[in-house]
Amino acid sequence: MKLTVNTFLTLNGVMQAPGSREEDPSGGFTGGGWLTPLADRDLEQIVSEWYGMADALLLGRNTYDMMQPYWEAANQPGDVIATALNGLPKYLVSATMPPVPWHNTLLLEGELVSSVERLKSRRSGELQVHGSYQLVQALAAAGLVDAYRLLIFPVVVAQGKRLFEDIRETASYSVSQPQTTRSGAVCVTLHPAGLPAETGSGSGPGISV
Repeated sequence: MKLTVNTFLTLNGVMQAPGSREEDPSGGFTGGGWLTPLADRDLEQIVSEWYGMADALLLGRNTYDMMQPYWEAANQPGDVIATALNGLPKYLVSATMPPVPWHNTLLLEGELVSSVERLKSRRSGELQVHGSYQLVQALAAAGLVDAYRLLIFPVVVAQGKRLFEDIRETASYSVSQPQTTRSGAVCVTLHPAGLPAETGSGSGPGISV
């Protein structure tokens, strides 16, 4: 499987609590909800396209627990995001299964890196990570991320969990499929150097960064 990280970022790389102040106040974070004033139809379309490419989901426990109550109850016809979250296999990185697990949840057992490597080798399609800050740090450090799909918003917050916070080595990426939403967010897909870029009708030439 191809493993992709799909997330929202501020200009200074913060991915924590984009939707609301209460979403994730851990670490004393008070800047939650920074995305909300800039949400528009372009954002909804882009994120729907992300989920439309997923064949399975890989989630950390905190993100899983935050998403489950809202999305498990979402059942509007034609909602691509709800359909994906409720219908696709969800691999949960956790020591224990929740008392009432989300439909189609599978506990990812064993050591993280080797478990993800086995999962990637025995299935085809795309394995998507959304949110899941701690999980993303571990996957990136192990070189398991095949692409990052980022929506970068014209906002800066003073503190918070950052996407590449734990990276200790220099890395380079190529960029494909750049686009801008009407509210000013920039959507890009990053591919670690040496990996093939995505192709498709919306793809532009790769740009080395």
